[in-house]
Amino acid sequence: MDIILIKLILAHLIGDFFLQPGSWVKDKENKKLKSGKLYLHVLVHVALIFLVFLSFSVWKVALGIGIIHLVIDALKSIFQTKKNARILFFADQVLHFCSIVLIWHIFYDGYLDSSYLSEIKTWILISGVLFLTMPTSIIMKVIIAKWLPESDDESPKSLQNAGKYIGILERSLIFVFILTNHFEAVGFLLGAKSIFRFGDLKEAHDLKLTEYVLIGTLLSFGIAIVVSLLIAGIIK
Repeated sequence: MDIILIKLILAHLIGDFFLQPGSWVKDKENKKLKSGKLYLHVLVHVALIFLVFLSFSVWKVALGIGIIHLVIDALKSIFQTKKNARILFFADQVLHFCSIVLIWHIFYDGYLDSSYLSEIKTWILISGVLFLTMPTSIIMKVIIAKWLPESDDESPKSLQNAGKYIGILERSLIFVFILTNHFEAVGFLLGAKSIFRFGDLKEAHDLKLTEYVLIGTLLSFGIAIVVSLLIAGIIK
């Protein structure tokens, strides 16, 4: 892969999943084109292009990314409803990545530069690690939101956002284990989580909650394993 394309994708991941608070998302959903957060979000993406390239000479690329990002997000905010929110989330991301490839092809002729192989590998590793943190958490939340069990006020309360950070930590560990060829550690990690997590669920006698946690666990491990194997195959 070309280092330019990787940087463009990395800038998108940071802008959409790390530097876009939930309050911005809700503001865009409620106010649509009148939302100031919509335009601030686009400016963040433009600024990130300059940041990852450490140059203002890429202003045409940044402008192109910003305009297309604005159009895609604006259309999403206009047509989004509660029923199609999940579909539009993934459609939105597919369109963003397609637009990134299009911009890369227009301004760089789709040129794959392998002269900086070690630097390319570093950027791929960084992108992989970041993707398995907040982006994957948000993607999983969108996928399994429809199966979220109703909360019980009498049930024991867990730490705030504990599940999210446990997931981030386990996916990061899987990433390290696979890249260092310690596949047996992935099985140990899954077994250890099963013992602690599903022991509590068994005592709770809540089938829906058990199934919900099981889906989330397998999805988290599955995404981490697939992404880690892909990156391992690319950089080796």
